[in-house]
Amino acid sequence: MTAAIFRRAETPVQAESARGVQAPEELGALASQSLHLEVETWPKPGLVSHVDNGSHDDMDAAMLHRSADVLLPYFTALAQAGAEGEGMDRLRAIGVEAEVAMLAATGGVNTHRGAIFGLGLLCAAAGAISVGRSEGGETLGAIVSRRWSRAIAKGPASPHSHGAEAARRFGATGARGEAIAGFPGIYKLGAPALERGFQLGSGDPEAARVHALFALIAGIADTNILHRGGAEGLAFAQRRAKNFLLRGGVGAAGWREEAARIHREFVQRRLSPGGAADMLAMSLFVQGLDMQ
Repeated sequence: MTAAIFRRAETPVQAESARGVQAPEELGALASQSLHLEVETWPKPGLVSHVDNGSHDDMDAAMLHRSADVLLPYFTALAQAGAEGEGMDRLRAIGVEAEVAMLAATGGVNTHRGAIFGLGLLCAAAGAISVGRSEGGETLGAIVSRRWSRAIAKGPASPHSHGAEAARRFGATGARGEAIAGFPGIYKLGAPALERGFQLGSGDPEAARVHALFALIAGIADTNILHRGGAEGLAFAQRRAKNFLLRGGVGAAGWREEAARIHREFVQRRLSPGGAADMLAMSLFVQGLDMQ
């Protein structure tokens, strides 16, 4: 199933298990590919895709693909740093370099700041596993929590970021909280929903990604939605996503039309679940490594 989910448009992509994908270059490529796959998913409520720009006036699919390509060597560097046992200071420095490169490639638009953080940590954890720097049976999320959670908690946070604003106004823990806890959103929501969506969607990898995205929207306190729509917007988004899943998700007749209808509702309200989109890419990365 994993290889089938890792299909970009009509072109199959070789996705191997964790035992086969060990080199930092391969891990970096898999992380970048996960971002590409997130873009090439539709219907996707409020988000940029290859079909339309969703609730965004400042970015499109071409920009997101360009950003994903630019970030590849930085994900590779993060995987290498994890293999070398580096601490959070080094990981953070690489992440800052990645953000500078992203902003240069997008004309100053924040396309993937959250993904740099989350996927970057997962790359570092995968690098650690590749050279035996892990305890038996640990998930990538468990490695992130064990090795870097204290440094993440104590580390600097941008006071003007959407996550920081959501934490102040609504108590949402955001991406930092997910990382500190070992990414429960991936292991309890995203990755299982990819499996379920693949089954419900009769083996359609795009359907699997749509199903997983709706599960993530329904289950996490997305700080991007909170920033744009407040608590009311989050409640609306979670309710619509839960209803979609309760009706059978991508296993229901006419699911694409229903998902597209919800997409238009999000656009009308200017809601964009960017946190869920990042978590989808991270779930794809974990699924691609077959480490959940």
